[in-house]
Amino acid sequence: MSLKKLVTEAVVVDSMFDMEQELMTIKESILEQVIVEGVDDPGILKCIFMAGGPGSGKSFTAMEIFGIDKKLKSSFASTGLKSVNSDSAFEKGLKDNGIDPRDLARIEKEDPELWYKIAGGSSATSDTSYDISKGGRRTIKGKSIRARAKDITKKQKAFYEAGRLGMIIDGTGHDYAKIQKNKKKAIELGYDTYMVFVNTSLEVAQERNKNRDRVLPDDLLEKSWKDVQQNLGKFQNLFGGNFRIVDNTVYKPISGQVQKAVNKFVNKPTYNAIGKKWIKTARALKNANIIKK
Repeated sequence: MSLKKLVTEAVVVDSMFDMEQELMTIKESILEQVIVEGVDDPGILKCIFMAGGPGSGKSFTAMEIFGIDKKLKSSFASTGLKSVNSDSAFEKGLKDNGIDPRDLARIEKEDPELWYKIAGGSSATSDTSYDISKGGRRTIKGKSIRARAKDITKKQKAFYEAGRLGMIIDGTGHDYAKIQKNKKKAIELGYDTYMVFVNTSLEVAQERNKNRDRVLPDDLLEKSWKDVQQNLGKFQNLFGGNFRIVDNTVYKPISGQVQKAVNKFVNKPTYNAIGKKWIKTARALKNANIIKK
């Protein structure tokens, strides 16, 4: 069975929040099969961090470089890399609860308590009914939708890491310490790491923000943009030669130079010593299974 078919059958379900329960029931035998079957998959042990503030056009860039499906943002990319993005799960959760993502900015102004129960952190609980636009009310129970989305994404990421599957970790890049920590963990697991930084001017980001499904308040967008810009130099030092900036002030096809550099990284044999040792062990397990059969 191919790794793609195995993972699809194991964890892809109709609702993103059904996935939370599904991921918890994956048996060790399935994970072992993922490790054995996936050792020769494209993108193995490659971890690419996407950074760029709201409105920078990271989704457009990811589509151009990696071929991630626009409708299934967490699906398999053409490179074999798996997308790790809690925003996709969050937006799915909003729609499942009858909440238009475009209403979040209004809710934050009119009812901050409700907003926190929808988009709050990991400790936020939701037991408040929400008036949906087409009539009726919907009660959001348990953790906030944002917190549940993060939980699901964390479990997805752990599943991918167990098989050392290649990943695209999508985020704004406003929290340097978090990316530094995630990069360190990836290296310790045997991954080679890379960053694609999608840049744009504040004015362009503000204009694009008006047309997003989830419109951010102007002050929040500006703060996020400034935080990301302040981290640009830090990221360059952290990733060294494995760092590329994409100027996305104007939507245009990604330059051949960027595409070539990223493809070279993805297709290059793993150079992390820990990763090399992991591959050697996984291939030995795979060969042993073939002999048994």
